[in-house]
Amino acid sequence: MSIRTWGIVGTGPSGRGIAQLVATQGLEVIMLGQSPDELEQARRLIELSLQHEIERWAITESEKRAIMARIAMTTDMTEMAKADFVIATLVTDIDQDKEIFRTLDQVCRREVILASNTSTLSITEMASATNRPDRVIGCHFLQPIPRTKVVQVVRGLKTSDETVAEVMALMERLGRTGVEVFESPGYITTRLIIPLINEACQVLMEGVASAEDIDTAMRLGFEMPRGPLEIADRIGLDTVLVMAERLWREYGDMKYRPAPILKKLVRAGHLGVETGEGFFKYDADGDRIKNGRAGR
Repeated sequence: MSIRTWGIVGTGPSGRGIAQLVATQGLEVIMLGQSPDELEQARRLIELSLQHEIERWAITESEKRAIMARIAMTTDMTEMAKADFVIATLVTDIDQDKEIFRTLDQVCRREVILASNTSTLSITEMASATNRPDRVIGCHFLQPIPRTKVVQVVRGLKTSDETVAEVMALMERLGRTGVEVFESPGYITTRLIIPLINEACQVLMEGVASAEDIDTAMRLGFEMPRGPLEIADRIGLDTVLVMAERLWREYGDMKYRPAPILKKLVRAGHLGVETGEGFFKYDADGDRIKNGRAGR
């Protein structure tokens, strides 16, 4: 099946990142949001991200305009009928995700693959809400999506070999490496990064080192582009908390139990880059503010 148009359900960081990546590769995008204001905010943030690419000399102004022209926005779920591939990117619970997939199953053509960007929820359970469980799959893009080169391609119980092969080829078309994963809570990357973030939180709470020094030690000591606390800020602390709570429920292992400081920051509305403050402070462009350390 030729895939020319992507449907993207959700306008959060993942939805925006996937939309930018797909449109940059010359494909059409239909982005579904809940309100015109939400969609306008998403458009503004995608344009801002592309402006950063211009400043890096990665694209030109004319390429930016062409990319934005490929991204259509709507509040009407029936517009997903025009898509050749649909991915849901909302951070919800399994019941809400099942309802989204049930609706997409009714709206989309039978041959269309339905994907989820989830990192913790069950693809098999989402697929059970559809009449095409063989065409339901997980595609977990890691942040920052326009630059990160790997995607976890997650098999549900009934996902067909044909569907996996099509999606792996699609990831290659996007310039990404697909890593095939058999369904398990957290897959690979979330299951490994959450304990690291959690332990960094514990080290911070115990006063062993500052947030800045924790991240510096990990960046330079292990050649990481970013330290664990900044990674958490860029994922979104609310999203990290949801991930940790789900893994804690699934495995019952203390290493996944969310650190109190993570809950504290989320309750304060300090969610990371999205709100300008998390473990560190950020400007409107999402860049770290020098010496911008959030309080405990």
